[in-house]
Amino acid sequence: MAQSFRSQGHGELARIGVAVCHGFTGSPVSMRGWSEYLAEAGFAVNMPLLAGHGTTWQELNKTPWEHWYRDFEAAYLELAGRCDTVFVAGMSMGGALALRVAALHPVAGVAVVNPGLTFSDPKAKYAGLLKYVLKSVPAIGDDMKVQGVSEGAYARTPVAAVHQLSQLFEETIGLLPSVTAPTVVFRSTVDHVVPDSSLEVIKEKLGSSELRIVPLENSYHVATMDNDAPLIFSQSADFFRRNLHAI
Repeated sequence: MAQSFRSQGHGELARIGVAVCHGFTGSPVSMRGWSEYLAEAGFAVNMPLLAGHGTTWQELNKTPWEHWYRDFEAAYLELAGRCDTVFVAGMSMGGALALRVAALHPVAGVAVVNPGLTFSDPKAKYAGLLKYVLKSVPAIGDDMKVQGVSEGAYARTPVAAVHQLSQLFEETIGLLPSVTAPTVVFRSTVDHVVPDSSLEVIKEKLGSSELRIVPLENSYHVATMDNDAPLIFSQSADFFRRNLHAI
């Protein structure tokens, strides 16, 4: 379902929150399994539907990146108001938004899956000009090794929104030295959407002294719905438990 997800948490982890963020042109569908796993484990979870998503690609074309960030930051702040400790998690663009929140707020840790900070398509750098002559390009969604599953992404990728995405990436890269919380990156060995340069930027600029890379050998970009999803779910939950007092 392309709706937001929220859980109160229960048991010994009820006061531990995880803000979860989906990716560009996608929806909470891609992150629902992860969110439900964490909720069932006891964590308080808040996963918003970002502005311009879950509607039409035309709507996304009119949405500034600051609105995506506003929605995810609000999810984090809601958890911070009711939890003792809050982590952030995200996939693809959601990874960039999670890192941005971590740079600006006292999160206990960051768990991201194939985080996007650079583009594989060299034409993306010209999106600011192309948006005046080209409204959309072919979709980037559903890059998964497993068959018969869909993340519910848009059928087209809006070019003006790609320009917004590039601005988000640039702004977030500049903030990476301020991310000092423990960080784990789940990285697919084959990803047709986000290039390896995104991970290289994180390795080079992240301010955290604790960065762990977990390779995903059997998944493509949308790994949270692919063959390695159980590994992501269990290892991220273990990571959160280990860093309950990281702040």
